[in-house]
Amino acid sequence: MRVLALDIGERRIGVAVSDPLGLFARPLCTVERASKADDFAAIGALVAEHAVERVVVGLPLTLRGEMGPQACQIDRYAEALAAALPVPVTLWDERYSTSEAADIIQQSHRKHRERGEIDAVAAAVILQGFLDSRTVLEENV
Repeated sequence: MRVLALDIGERRIGVAVSDPLGLFARPLCTVERASKADDFAAIGALVAEHAVERVVVGLPLTLRGEMGPQACQIDRYAEALAAALPVPVTLWDERYSTSEAADIIQQSHRKHRERGEIDAVAAAVILQGFLDSRTVLEENV
């Protein structure tokens, strides 16, 4: 099952996609935020283009694992997104995903980052965590 993940920021949405088997995540692109309608149309086009069966949205919980103002805002956004898409939308804890993405980019020894690259890499970190958790659950069944 192919899965799309979103790291929703104020200006950009980082996007990652899994392989067709749903085992590995890779950064795909960033979407510049506009209106919700424009955001949802762009995400819907990616869902269709990549034959996605589920969308995972990073939920920015506090370090204590609680819902703060930003998480509540993303929760409402994800709920509206779910109503606009033909596939299920799942929230996933994204704590530390941006710092992990920065480490990954730094380890690649690239001197110049493309604008928004960290957002797409953060979405891939979120997605890989989701995919890995499903694999562990399946192994324990």
